[in-house]
Amino acid sequence: MEHAIVLKPEILGFYKNFPVTNTLLVSWIAMAVLIITSVIATRRVKMIPSLLQNFFEMIIDFGYTTVSDLAGSKKAKVFFPICMTFFLFILTANWLGLLPGFGTIKYNGAPLLRSINSDLNMTLSLALVSATLTHFFAIKYLGLAGYLKRWFSLQLFPVFLFVGFLEIISEITKVVSLSFRLFGNIFAGEVVLTTVSSIMAFVIPLPFYFLEIIVGFVQAAVFMMLTLVFMVLLSEKHGVQH
Repeated sequence: MEHAIVLKPEILGFYKNFPVTNTLLVSWIAMAVLIITSVIATRRVKMIPSLLQNFFEMIIDFGYTTVSDLAGSKKAKVFFPICMTFFLFILTANWLGLLPGFGTIKYNGAPLLRSINSDLNMTLSLALVSATLTHFFAIKYLGLAGYLKRWFSLQLFPVFLFVGFLEIISEITKVVSLSFRLFGNIFAGEVVLTTVSSIMAFVIPLPFYFLEIIVGFVQAAVFMMLTLVFMVLLSEKHGVQH
């Protein structure tokens, strides 16, 4: 099976004038899995938790502790839901892409299911949401004047003005880095699995599937942690105010 780099997802059909792509379909499936699982896990919260409740409590507790250690208890209440949502959504989407049928089941000549993070449009949208929220919280915690001072200042002209310009370029590269890192790793995994599976469908692909399970987890964690670090750094008041 030839696997070319496709930046644009395949369109399965239209709802009125709205195109429904295979990556959009899988994103809906990922959201449904998370919503249904969370409802089941929290439907009957008990003092003596069930296995599923205990498992999710461990995940949430570990995630909240991690965010709190970096952002502080006050900001953790704001940053944690966003960062954890990124992590769980990306992780679920990555692991769904490893299930049998992805890339092989066809609909109107196109793959019915496709890992959403092998679509650059999806990873770019996640990176843009991350960047937008980061700057929103920076304005919230620093105020508009304090936020603008990070980028523009006439003190020591033109040194700080040039530094501000470099920081703006840095923010753009953050979006590029977040989107291409996630896209590149997941797409490369798809290519490897497709190539190996075309040689032999049994036994040989298993180590690569285990590797991709780890890669899917790591990439979700990296995206979450980078988003958290960017939020913390940009919303901090200490440092050089130019």
